This record gives sequence, structure tokens and C-alpha cells, in this order.
Amino acid sequence: MVLIAVGANLPLGEGSALSTCKAVVKNLQATPNLEVLAVSHWYESAPVPPSGQPPYVNGVIRVRTGLSPDALLALLQRMEAEFGRERSVPNAARTLDLDLIAYDDLCQDDAHLTLPHPRAHERAFVLLPLYDVAPDWVHPVSQRPVVALLAAVSGQEISRIK
Repeated sequence: MVLIAVGANLPLGEGSALSTCKAVVKNLQATPNLEVLAVSHWYESAPVPPSGQPPYVNGVIRVRTGLSPDALLALLQRMEAEFGRERSVPNAARTLDLDLIAYDDLCQDDAHLTLPHPRAHERAFVLLPLYDVAPDWVHPVSQRPVVALLAAVSGQEISRIK
């Protein structure tokens, strides 16, 4: 099971952060060697850490792919750039953020890619939409089910929008 988190808090052109997130799903659906299996509901959440930025729109997509984790990460980073992502400072507002959350049960800690995502288990804006598309997911390092992880972040501000 491959899980990709989608987020945005800046509009792209005349659109909205939500329209950008939905457009990314369409792009992924049209990507060779990648099959979109499920798309979560969309959620709005406050930036983490708090920063005075606009709220984020977040979701998670479950896919099946023949791409390696590194090739998938490169694809996601190219897509971010195509959607106007500029990497300036950590946690900056952005038109698009695509994070590879999990690639099957693979555990790795490389300089360019850590799997599962090192902070996903701490963030309601990842876990709640992840639960929509993979309610039986178990964190491959901690062996904790997503339901238990969600309980640990229950105080974080998040609301379903679509």
C-alpha cells in the first residue's frame, strides 16, 4: 500500500488550494505506471507549527505503482514544481506539498527519503485522511494501527470540508 499526502495553503493563479489538490489527483490518475485506488475526503487544518499562514487543505491518496520509492518521490517533486511549489524555508506556505507517507511496509532512513514519513504519526492532517483511504493501516515502525495514532493527536485542529 502506497500512501501520498496532499496539502496546499496558497492558491495557484485564480484557483484555490482545494482546486489545486483536486487537480493533482487528476494528474496522478493520468500518470503511467501509477493507479489511484482511493482519495480521502478533504480537510482544513491549521499550519503546523503555528505560523499565521492561511489554513491548509489536506488529503491522502492511496495508489498502486510499479515505480520505485525514489522514482515516485522524484515524480512527486516534479509535480510540486509544475504546480508552482517554491522551496524557500522550512514550513513555508506553499501551492502544493506532496509527501510520500508509506510505501508498503518499507522502512528506510536515507538522506533523501525516510519511510514511513518521519512525522506522519504526529499529525492529524495526515492521519485523518489516511484513515479514510486505509483504515486498517499499521505504522510499520511502531506497529500501532492508525486508529491508535489518531487518538494520540485528537486535540489538533482539523475539519472536513469536502
